[in-house]
Amino acid sequence: MSALTAERGAAARAAVVPPRLGRVSGLLGLRVTVSGVAAALGDLLEVRGTIGPVPVEVVASEHGVLTCLPLAETTGLRVGDHVEASGLGLRIAVGEDLRGRVLDGLGRPIDDGPSLAHLPQVVVNNETPNALLRPRIDQQLSLGVRAMDALTACGRGQRLGIMAGSGVGKSSLLSMIARGTDAEISVIALIGERGREVREFLENDLGTEGLARSIVVVATSDEPPVVRLRAAFVATRIAEWFRDSGRHVVLMMDSLTRVALAQREIGLSAGEPPATRGFPPSVFAMLPQLLERAGTSPSGSITGLYTVLVEGDDMQDPIGDSARSILDGHIVLTRELATSGHFPSIDVLESISRVSAIVSPTGKQDAQRLRRLLAAHRNVKELVEIGAYVQGTDPDADLALALMPAIEAFLRQDMDDATPAAETWAALSQLVMT
Repeated sequence: MSALTAERGAAARAAVVPPRLGRVSGLLGLRVTVSGVAAALGDLLEVRGTIGPVPVEVVASEHGVLTCLPLAETTGLRVGDHVEASGLGLRIAVGEDLRGRVLDGLGRPIDDGPSLAHLPQVVVNNETPNALLRPRIDQQLSLGVRAMDALTACGRGQRLGIMAGSGVGKSSLLSMIARGTDAEISVIALIGERGREVREFLENDLGTEGLARSIVVVATSDEPPVVRLRAAFVATRIAEWFRDSGRHVVLMMDSLTRVALAQREIGLSAGEPPATRGFPPSVFAMLPQLLERAGTSPSGSITGLYTVLVEGDDMQDPIGDSARSILDGHIVLTRELATSGHFPSIDVLESISRVSAIVSPTGKQDAQRLRRLLAAHRNVKELVEIGAYVQGTDPDADLALALMPAIEAFLRQDMDDATPAAETWAALSQLVMT
């Protein structure tokens, strides 16, 4: 019997077997408990409510009772509603036709484009590439931002965190990178964002040209927590499909913190005990599972850029600290620079890239020289402001004070001013040679 015949036979047998139905046994907050039906963790069930079917995802199981969380509005559900198991997890469409499309957190199109029904479907969950099969990162990816390309260079397949408090310019920097990067394809996940910001990002920040080579996944702040969480994995899975097709992809996620907050809501609703600052253990287990899926593979690469909203500008908050330990570097934005009109508000001395093989020896020397001048300027800044610094005390500080206008001009950049990496390195060399 051929494989095709066997597959058709299995489908025919499944079609004549009556579905096994369970019932809703409880509704509490975000939690829907179901009994009388067998399902695995991550499976999708369908609650047949009075206002229509509501998909729910299994997140816990105990003594024959399934704890589920909804992927849609639960108004109108009641105890006793029938529940049918699909036997499958979340599946999404993938393919070249996703370019230029805007999808919701479950991978469904929300723009006015054509249907995606003709595309192949894949499960969202996927294995992380084997650590020994990952090629080393040896090529720089131009992001178009001078402060990043020169002083915290990003390699193709690297994962960087953009860390800052609220209103400091993370999303603006991400949109600047989306337009200035030389990546083949950009997958952009907007998770937990305000609804009004989505269209502004698409039309003003990304633009028609940027959208044409991008796929945007949107899960606004009013979406159920499961949808917000799944949006991160949907965007990652789409990026993985392009990587496995031999492409070099940039995956931009805004923000990783809101993904963690969605997982916190799910964990607490499922009955997990709160641990560090109210975050259950599943949050810190989820972060590496998500972040490690980006990176290089034998066929292509995913360069991951993740914004991290730190609580109260505290870079040591649990999510920021955990993300920093997993990622291959971090960019720190400061409120002091943002309020002074310095864009991008990158604190160069607090930012670091853990991949150094992508920069030439000359480029490393130039970057180290500029960092040394910035550090010397920081050390004497307060003395200069009060008139207590004596010229000639520190040669590096003297040179830094003289060059500071040129250094600030190099580090400042308009959102519409994308600078190729080659021009950035040439400008840095000229600056430090002065």
